[in-house]
Amino acid sequence: MVSINPLDVFLWTFRRNEKDVVNLYSALSPVMQIATGGNMLNFGFWDDDNIDPLAAQKNLCSYFANMAELHSAKQILDVGSGLSGPALYWKDNFENLSVNCVNINYSQLYSGRESQIESINSSSTGLPFADNSVDRVLALESAQHFKPLSEFLSESKRVLNNSGLLVLAIPVTLNSSSITKLGILKFTWSSEHYALEQVRNLVNLSGFVISEEKLIGSSVYDPLADYYVHHREKLKKSILEHYPSYVESILFQSIQKMKKASEEKIIDYVLLKCHLK
Repeated sequence: MVSINPLDVFLWTFRRNEKDVVNLYSALSPVMQIATGGNMLNFGFWDDDNIDPLAAQKNLCSYFANMAELHSAKQILDVGSGLSGPALYWKDNFENLSVNCVNINYSQLYSGRESQIESINSSSTGLPFADNSVDRVLALESAQHFKPLSEFLSESKRVLNNSGLLVLAIPVTLNSSSITKLGILKFTWSSEHYALEQVRNLVNLSGFVISEEKLIGSSVYDPLADYYVHHREKLKKSILEHYPSYVESILFQSIQKMKKASEEKIIDYVLLKCHLK
């Protein structure tokens, strides 16, 4: 049984500095692994052909890879790489790709290490790479944790070559007033609550042009919530083998609120493909 102090969880979520995010993910990432049976920590991109968590997660990685034009890339940075599940998926599908996983969380980085990828323990706001040295900077469901986001964007511009791409997949709110309507998500959405327009503006001010934008929240939050509700008893049993009951209870309430917020257009999930100006 994983021992978690509820006060610690509250403080990690409330403060959300780099150490807090590391602690939170170290403590709670296994919940996602239990629920999905894999090492991808994203919400997934669900459709009629991808109706379980792991298939939906792979589908998101595939869609993201196409947007990032990984078929023509050589050197990529996967920033906020989690347990390296997406990076390994991309490496398996693009053999000539050189993949660098960047993660502030050493525990996750160590757990996900593989010989075919490079693992770098570093912050997103201080990338240890030379100027103009990479083809792609990717942040798949991780940029919501980067604070300040502007520094990550500035670093991305510095390390990308002239024809390089920055590609983001990030949960967002749809306007500034949405924050007051998040309910329990204000406390359990353990990241910065960036608004879509705020992200667009920061990208533009950092020297990028958004060449493609996809809002896919209805194919992310809603089916994920439906899956959890439909399979709750089985998932709950597995989670309770490792965590106290309050963890599953808060997770269930958060997932229900997440679907409601998506349906009410309070939150969305955006994919952005960005070129240098």
